[in-house]
Amino acid sequence: MKDKELSFAPQGYDALLESLKARVHKARMSAALAANSELVILYLDIGRMILDRQSAEGWGAKVIERLATDLRVAFPDMKGFSPRNFGYMRKLAALCSETPILQQVAAKLPWGHTLVLIDRLKADNERLWYGLQTIEHGWSRAVLQIQIETRLHERQAQLPKVSNFKDRLPEAQSDMALEILKDPYIFDFLSVGQKAHERDIERELVHHITEFLLELGSGFSYVGKQVHLEVAGEDFYLDLLFYHLKLRCYVVIELKAGAFKPEYAGKLNFYCSAVDDMLRHGDDNPTIGLLLCKEKNGLLAEYALRDMHKALAVSDYQLTRAIPENLKQSLPTVEEIEQELA
Repeated sequence: MKDKELSFAPQGYDALLESLKARVHKARMSAALAANSELVILYLDIGRMILDRQSAEGWGAKVIERLATDLRVAFPDMKGFSPRNFGYMRKLAALCSETPILQQVAAKLPWGHTLVLIDRLKADNERLWYGLQTIEHGWSRAVLQIQIETRLHERQAQLPKVSNFKDRLPEAQSDMALEILKDPYIFDFLSVGQKAHERDIERELVHHITEFLLELGSGFSYVGKQVHLEVAGEDFYLDLLFYHLKLRCYVVIELKAGAFKPEYAGKLNFYCSAVDDMLRHGDDNPTIGLLLCKEKNGLLAEYALRDMHKALAVSDYQLTRAIPENLKQSLPTVEEIEQELA
């Protein structure tokens, strides 16, 4: 039955098939095909042709299936000519007609990345944001998926961010520093409980340094943990020390297992001053401090940072990822769990 359905060809089908064959031949002959953008443009052309025929002549899934089969026969060494992939081509063409700039982004991404943007995101502005971030930072498909799952765009865009960057840094450096700041940071890759001590969290972060660097964002280079500084004959130890390649400065990170306290800001300010005197090179920008607390208590943190000399910021961190709102409704209540256990 299926073969009979596939043998059906509506009026104009043969002309379209020949046109697509010629289009594919032209794309294959182009050296730019291997550079991905030509391939994406080809897929967009196919998607638009499918949309046009479906709109004008009411082509259904069976015709699309036959079109995919015939193109696979004509070009057996090319991947991508499957009915499922044709569906993605059609979807991308529809999205690009609504938001033309998406085509420029998709042309610079591997096709697999584009499918992630189509499947995992509903809003075009989010697709644009993650697409541009992927181009800028060279994310793999797996990294892109992680960034989407952790709602990176919301954590980087969340305002207000608690810092004194605008008062303590030049405008260009302040804007860049605010861009890399997240709130909250999510450390759900750690194997520690909610009541873990600071040293437990620090040890786990260093053990999972790859995931930690991914969560911090592009540009961070790990220097060390419990970095020793001697000041006036006394020993001090920085929880974590990084160097940011774009900001061209050291970044001191202090971890606190509880809520923010004003005295934490003073200590971090002191550490940044010591790093500037002892580790900073002539070409480096002034050191930045980041305090990570379980609860940042925004108003207290704003007051504490207001008159600090160094550029400091305070952010929350979470050891487990928050449950999405759409899943909360499906979770059992405490009463239902107790009843089930009884």
